[in-house]
Amino acid sequence: MTTPDGSGPSLENQLLEFLYASPTGLLEFTADGTIGLINPTAMQLIMTANQATDGSNFFCAMEHCAPDLRNLANRFHGENGTVCGGHRIFIKPARGGEDAHVLSCTMVKLSANRFVVNLEDVSTQVAQEIRLRQAETWFGSLIDDVNDFAVIALDAAGKIERMNPSAERQTGFSQIAAVGQSLAMLRPANAPSLLLEAAKRNGWALEEGWLKSAAGSAYWCQMLVAVRSESNEGVSGYTAVLRKVTRKDTSAETLRLRLTTDHLTGAYNRAYFFEKGEAEWAQARRHEQALSVIAMDVDFFKRVNDTHGHPAGDAALAGITQACRNRLRTKDVMARVGGEEFCILLPSTDLAGAVDLAERLRAAVAAFEIVHGAARFFCTASFGCATASANVPTLGSLLAQADAALYAAKSSGRNRVVSMSQADGSVQFQSISSSILCGG
Repeated sequence: MTTPDGSGPSLENQLLEFLYASPTGLLEFTADGTIGLINPTAMQLIMTANQATDGSNFFCAMEHCAPDLRNLANRFHGENGTVCGGHRIFIKPARGGEDAHVLSCTMVKLSANRFVVNLEDVSTQVAQEIRLRQAETWFGSLIDDVNDFAVIALDAAGKIERMNPSAERQTGFSQIAAVGQSLAMLRPANAPSLLLEAAKRNGWALEEGWLKSAAGSAYWCQMLVAVRSESNEGVSGYTAVLRKVTRKDTSAETLRLRLTTDHLTGAYNRAYFFEKGEAEWAQARRHEQALSVIAMDVDFFKRVNDTHGHPAGDAALAGITQACRNRLRTKDVMARVGGEEFCILLPSTDLAGAVDLAERLRAAVAAFEIVHGAARFFCTASFGCATASANVPTLGSLLAQADAALYAAKSSGRNRVVSMSQADGSVQFQSISSSILCGG
């Protein structure tokens, strides 16, 4: 097809060429998730997220790794607008030295029955963000304490070429004894090749753990390995900087917290929740143990921001989070997975136990007074509970059930606990409060 004057492709064909050549995933679907238009990049990303899908329904395709997308669309009541922007979907959590596989999803509602989504693989960006946070923390600790840093020069094969006096004092090895050895003499429990490979891949690598001195004693150490120089012939060598830590001090703890927690509320972040969730899921399956999830959403939270301002809203989220965490066990994992949305992972807990806890959390939130400046107000929250069973094949399915129960709780009036029946997947109302306290 050509333009009316016959000079070239029509505008429609040009648009199709543009969509299909786009390096990001673009798709259009109806309110129930049925895909109408999709470009090859989007299809590839969806198949990566769930290789079992036929790609005909967006929500079903993403159910395994992003069960909340369907409810995000259902809860958006505007005629049109952005449902979510840059919403991160963790296809595969980081583990074993590998970076996480992460997608970014922006969903826009065009009309009552028409949505468009942009999908983009941001795995490299996320990995870089993590490494930058690691570097910020580590180099910040150098400024705070610049005394006695051990420096070891390694050749291209990872063999020690020389050590400074601080390295000799810290490790107990003399330079004569160390030359020609690998870092394995200091860290026998971990293969040094993995650390060098990470440094070669990213320019530098940071790790923290136990090292072994020449006398055989173990000590806690932070180690940074950086590529010394690189050319067309490859890496010429590495520099390892060792910082002995007499205890796991604030810099190490700060690093851990920055990588795993939400800065505002102190709850764990979304990435850590899925990483821990997959580990607990595998543990529960292997040992036939109970595992439950609570999905929680603060009711009418937009009204808090509109009435009292965003700083008051931030104070409310932080206070509500602390009120809930005070009632959790050490092994429970509470994470902030959205603006005012939270998930709580409950190892060794059946559905009855999850419902009982959710009811106690509901009461605690309703009774908690938020005080911020001159503002004093209360909030409530809705809860959805689900537990692993033979009818729940994946962690994503379990989260989808909890999210569906939460949606039922909010649709039926809020400030209540709803659970998913193990038998038939129907919702069961556990508690109903007629008083909605969060109105202003």
